Amino acid sequence: MAKKIIITIARQYGSAGREIGEKVAAALGIPLYDKELIKEAASKGDLNEEVLKNADEQAANSLLYTLAMGSNILGTTMNFGYKMPINDKLFILQSEVIKEYAAKGSCVIIGRCADYVLRDTPGLLRLFIYGDIDHRKERIKERHPEIKSSQIIDVINKTDKRRASYYNFYTGNKWGKYDNYDIAINSSTLNVDGAVDVIVATAKKLMEE
Repeated sequence: MAKKIIITIARQYGSAGREIGEKVAAALGIPLYDKELIKEAASKGDLNEEVLKNADEQAANSLLYTLAMGSNILGTTMNFGYKMPINDKLFILQSEVIKEYAAKGSCVIIGRCADYVLRDTPGLLRLFIYGDIDHRKERIKERHPEIKSSQIIDVINKTDKRRASYYNFYTGNKWGKYDNYDIAINSSTLNVDGAVDVIVATAKKLMEE
């Protein structure tokens, strides 16, 4: 019987991280979770989904709140007098949903500090997908024609900065640092299908061990 595999994917903007995740999930016959996590978190916390979407993968701005609650927000609950920032509520709720999905069986999870949230989970395979800047620019230009060519670099930098700030804030680790992941893949070098082949082969090997 194959062992359970939980694949988490952190990704630079424009590196095809989600597409790679979708193809890996399809090849392995397992579910992929991304935006679904927001909907489930909204339902679990009885919160407005649209409000949570605006806070998705963004660090909280309340320094005083963070200092009051300590550095590890995962150990907190939402039943106390402090007014918790919506970003922190979303992180806690999404973390609970991520753990629930991982407990159900093999899956692929995109972003949202899943590698950290599930760090003690058996069968965890942590990935970081990155790419050359020119390749990422072209991919974004093709998929998002509404973004002006002159603005693409700025959008890339802002999105990556937001993702890094979110990860660094909630985990205390450094986003993209090699020792926080099991495999880092340059999707510009391998292309999407090449990256998928590497990940699927690795996952199958781990599932058989």
